[in-house]
Amino acid sequence: MPKASDLKRGMIIDMDGVPHIIKQLEAKSPSSRGATTLYKVRFNNLQTHQKLDASFKGDDLLKEADCIRAPVQYSYLDGDIYYFMNMEDFSQYGLNREQIEDQVPYLVEQLEGIIALIMDDKLLGIELPQSVSLVVEETSPSRHWRCRPGYPGRPMIQPRPSRRRATHPRPPRPPPD
Repeated sequence: MPKASDLKRGMIIDMDGVPHIIKQLEAKSPSSRGATTLYKVRFNNLQTHQKLDASFKGDDLLKEADCIRAPVQYSYLDGDIYYFMNMEDFSQYGLNREQIEDQVPYLVEQLEGIIALIMDDKLLGIELPQSVSLVVEETSPSRHWRCRPGYPGRPMIQPRPSRRRATHPRPPRPPPD
């Protein structure tokens, strides 16, 4: 049972029999000497995906959830269900689109390096790898932020006027043909 001072981002804590993952952790040290450090924690419920904010003292004990982290590979999409294969025992798990809504744009078939959060033989969620290789299919044309509206591609750089000599504005350039 970890203390509140031992909590880390990504740990899974059992709160009232429901697994919660730590998303944010903030330590607040009080100004008085005798007071204890408070830990503000933002959890995500792994079953309902609701957020929960809680505060703990440094010596509060929390129960770590009996959750397995297993490497999986994204296999395929069937309707609104995303299927993942466990790389250790080749069992398959499915997750609804709503459960991984923020992670869907980064899923590519046969993507490896995904960590599955499994509890009681049920997939609760996934953690994507640190980086994912994607192909850029379409993008808007580039435009330099200092370009003049009428002269695309030519930077608009104006020298600072000197205090010693006066500068005269240049005549406008003719548009390119």
